[in-house]
Amino acid sequence: MLVSVLRRARHMPVGINPMGWLGRLLWGLVLALVLHGGMVGLVGSAMAQTASDTEPVLLDGLFLFNIPAAGDLTAVERALAIEANLEPLIEEAEPVPVRTETRSVGESGGSNPVILAGDRYIMTVTSADVAVGGASTPEAQADRWAAALTAALAQARAERQSGFLSQALLRALAALAAALALHLVLGWLWHRWLKPLLEQLSFWPSDAEHHGTGLKLLFRLTLVLVRGVVWFAAVSYIANLFPLTRRLGFRVSRSLQEGLFDRSLLLGNRSYSLLDLLLLGATLLALVVIASTLTNLMRSRVLQVTGISVAAQEAISVLSKYTLILLGTVVVLQLWGIDLSSIALIASGLGIGVGLGLQGLVKDFVSGLVLVFERPVQVGDFVDFGQVKGTVARIGSRSTEIRTLDHVSIIVPNSRFLDSEVINWSHGNPVSRIRLPVGVAYSSDPQQVKIALLEACQKNQEILSAPAPQVFFLGFGESALTFELLVWIAQPSRQLVIKSDLYFVIEASLRHYGIEVPFPQRDLHIRTGQLPVHLYRQAQPPAAHAAEEL
Repeated sequence: MLVSVLRRARHMPVGINPMGWLGRLLWGLVLALVLHGGMVGLVGSAMAQTASDTEPVLLDGLFLFNIPAAGDLTAVERALAIEANLEPLIEEAEPVPVRTETRSVGESGGSNPVILAGDRYIMTVTSADVAVGGASTPEAQADRWAAALTAALAQARAERQSGFLSQALLRALAALAAALALHLVLGWLWHRWLKPLLEQLSFWPSDAEHHGTGLKLLFRLTLVLVRGVVWFAAVSYIANLFPLTRRLGFRVSRSLQEGLFDRSLLLGNRSYSLLDLLLLGATLLALVVIASTLTNLMRSRVLQVTGISVAAQEAISVLSKYTLILLGTVVVLQLWGIDLSSIALIASGLGIGVGLGLQGLVKDFVSGLVLVFERPVQVGDFVDFGQVKGTVARIGSRSTEIRTLDHVSIIVPNSRFLDSEVINWSHGNPVSRIRLPVGVAYSSDPQQVKIALLEACQKNQEILSAPAPQVFFLGFGESALTFELLVWIAQPSRQLVIKSDLYFVIEASLRHYGIEVPFPQRDLHIRTGQLPVHLYRQAQPPAAHAAEEL
């Protein structure tokens, strides 16, 4: 099996990649399941063979009872024979009484009860049926099944009477209306009661849009699950109203039950069903939500009181969250009876899937850990890289959120902070210097320009007095004397605002001192003293010349 899977993967066309990294991850999961299935396939098949072999008996889709194999007949053959004997009884004009009697079996002199409908033979009840049906004796089991057959035949005859279809349609419409009403009521309760209650009980009022996501997601999943149960119950009820859909509904429900409760997956010495895995996944999801809630509570109630920086609070909370999730996962798996060594093979297959499709995600996750430990970029820092400039709002496990000066959130992968050069204006010391170029006319006094620029700096409260502002005379431009004003600020995130305010004050100060701000201009000098201009007559068509001659 493994060889065939690898051969198919090798011979797949290179150009076919419909799902990208997700497709490669699925191939890794398939490989993991194949590796695991190769070990437990024989054991699972042996368990399936030792399981009880029974088959349900249905009448118009109504479940009657389960029967096992008996004699030379399998359970399926017996069920089909019983159903074939019951079908003609539904079309009888008068109800046929169902009764039991005891008949001898073979030459041994033994006897078994037989179920009859009138004079029609239905089935023979054996000792194997007693083990499945739960009665004390074959006779008691025959009486119990005869009563079930009588009730089923009566219901089948009633469903073929006139007026049943209209009544069933009314019941179906009523069930749909009730399901829709419950759907809307559950949504109203969520938006009007649960959601406000969640916001009131939140421990992060200043940052609820980031840290309340876990609980909101849990409540939304619960709402979706409850709504799904409501609609599933409504559809099941409607399917049981009609004989045509009842059999299909029974097959579907039985398949779901077998799929959910069949313990076919072996991990170590224990077997698990799909329901066990779903419950395990729900437990792990609840563990993640609880870990997030506890870390947010620690940040808002403990770390803020200590007075440490916001970046340190974020780092401690992130490390605490992942530590709780890791330890909690190990504890849950041990309590669930899963030996961690038994899933080593699956982990190796998942490692292949990670290597094929999740290289970028793993790189971003590791980069996030590096950012948390080394802290080259912290929450609240003002950074500038590429075309992005803004304040770091959140550092997650895979990405970092940057709030730009336009209050637009940009999600940046963590690996970009390590792969490219990043200007961190707040790293270590937030005090930084900004440069403002200024050009004045050639007729201006440079010393007076310097005084005007320094006076403009004194009128802005956001400019630091130490280090003191400086004015540099850069040189002679094509149409202006070029100066550069250098000032120090303590809030790098407001550098654009400070520049704008300072330029307003500089323009007013230069105007006060009568200093002109030039614009690019060109002077044209004529050496001959005059500029000869020749006017040429525009060429005209022959028809125009003829008109002028006339």
